[in-house]
Amino acid sequence: MKASIILYGIPNCDSIKKTIQYLNQHNVAFEFHNYKKQGIDQKKLRQWCDQVGWERLLNTKGTTWKKIAPAFEGKKMTAPLAVSIMLEHNSTIKRPVIETGTHVLVGYDEATFNTIF
Repeated sequence: MKASIILYGIPNCDSIKKTIQYLNQHNVAFEFHNYKKQGIDQKKLRQWCDQVGWERLLNTKGTTWKKIAPAFEGKKMTAPLAVSIMLEHNSTIKRPVIETGTHVLVGYDEATFNTIF
């Protein structure tokens, strides 16, 4: 049986490590989806953007973004462009992303986790 909670991320990310520790400490069953091994598809990214907004999902503070940002200078960022960037550079997806079945949570936020889990 699949866990109803899916944690999306990259295993060596500190936010992912903290989230896994939190979920384990609170006995929350989850499935881990590794972007590096399993990838992420356009349909899923579009769903997340519809639910939480591309602005929340696209991590423009990380090292990957800083490396690729010059290529997008002067371009108006839109949802389709953000999705295409996240597809090509999945390290630009803010972590963690957690699907609970009813919510899509983005980023480590213990207060929110305490409310949801």
